[in-house]
Amino acid sequence: MKGTRYSTSRQKACQPCSTAKTKCDRKPGCCTRCALRGISCSYPPILPSGDSSRDIGDNTSDNAEASLYTSFSDTSVLSAPGLEPKISAGADSQGLASQSLTTQSSTFGLVQATGSTSPTNTSSTTFAASHTPDESVPNITSCPPRNSEVLNFSSLELFSPINVDGISNRWLNTLIPVPGQKVKEYPASISAFIYRLLKSYATVAVRGRGVPPFIHASQISATSIRQPLSTCFSLVRICESPLPGSEGVAADVLHREMNNICEEQATYDDVTMLAAFQAYLIYSMVLFFRLGQISSPFLRQAMMNLQELACSSSRGGLMCTAERQRVRPRWEAWIVAESKRRSLFTMYLFDSVLSTQDGLQTFLGTELEGLPASADKSLWRAHTRRDWETAYNLYLADWSEQGFRIDELWPIPAGLDETGLLERRKRVDRWLENVDEFGTMLYAVTSCTHGG
Repeated sequence: MKGTRYSTSRQKACQPCSTAKTKCDRKPGCCTRCALRGISCSYPPILPSGDSSRDIGDNTSDNAEASLYTSFSDTSVLSAPGLEPKISAGADSQGLASQSLTTQSSTFGLVQATGSTSPTNTSSTTFAASHTPDESVPNITSCPPRNSEVLNFSSLELFSPINVDGISNRWLNTLIPVPGQKVKEYPASISAFIYRLLKSYATVAVRGRGVPPFIHASQISATSIRQPLSTCFSLVRICESPLPGSEGVAADVLHREMNNICEEQATYDDVTMLAAFQAYLIYSMVLFFRLGQISSPFLRQAMMNLQELACSSSRGGLMCTAERQRVRPRWEAWIVAESKRRSLFTMYLFDSVLSTQDGLQTFLGTELEGLPASADKSLWRAHTRRDWETAYNLYLADWSEQGFRIDELWPIPAGLDETGLLERRKRVDRWLENVDEFGTMLYAVTSCTHGG
């Protein structure tokens, strides 16, 4: 039999790009597309002269689909140590997470390959297939680097300094008067400010360019991410550019996954419960800000479920035992406690947005009194245990008696004398020295609302 015209393959693209029939920029080490998706960038081997080299670059559509499905259905993709992101000390939390989320593209690839938009549902095939995530992330020059730091989130020593049952009952405040309630009247400009900030949190997740500032970078690393968050960051991508009239289909997909979280919450451990709470919060904000579910009855029920999830997560502890003793806790315990507190504060702000939308009064979250305010940026952004421990030692030196509490940003207590007022302002100034963008947002909202 006559040999093929070419004894070697003329294929220029890497194997994954060739299989997907997309353009490959052939960057040394790893092309941009493979780096974004967190997959192995390899080139086809040179074939013997008797084989058909043209078959490599001209696979049938059936083979391409089978290859894509096999690639994305391999569960080791999300857990491979080589895909774990490297956290940069100088980057902000959204920038940190934009690299981490490359590991989530594998899950979304399964959506594209199979037409499934939910782990528990296989409908809406056409809709999911028509919403492909944007791969044009700038400045990706290599495959995701390894991170040698492995975190152990077992045996966390946490406790709750507040009555967490008040969190799950918050929705009743607008219906049944509760003793000690304090009405919180946001100026119109602050209501608009909160609306825009929370909308940006939802958009960050939907576009896949980062994570909201209430999710720690370690929570989305390949070795630490929990299933509710992993699924969340994949599903919300279908809401980036929905086709006209398809918003309802996208909302149904999120509804099913939200119901799935509520049904399975009894099986979650503390860290997975936190991830479920955060995922449910993101779903709710995406429904409201991106899909126009403003007056949806489902969203009202979702807020009740969200507050119940927040309560369940808070029962696992909102502070480290070491924080109460003014000593340094384990990094893992602190990450979970701080992430819970930030998620709670965000949920309360979102609740106020919904209440304002419905023309209802909003109330001060007095059930949160005593919780620490958001932590220093040096602690939140630390990318190694050693850096975090060094930063925490400095924090203890600055706050040797008691850490800064969220209620110190609330209205000035009646009867506070001049000395007490000066001390309060000094503590606020000291806290502001090291806050990140999340703390700045909290201060802007509380200062413009309550003064002080």
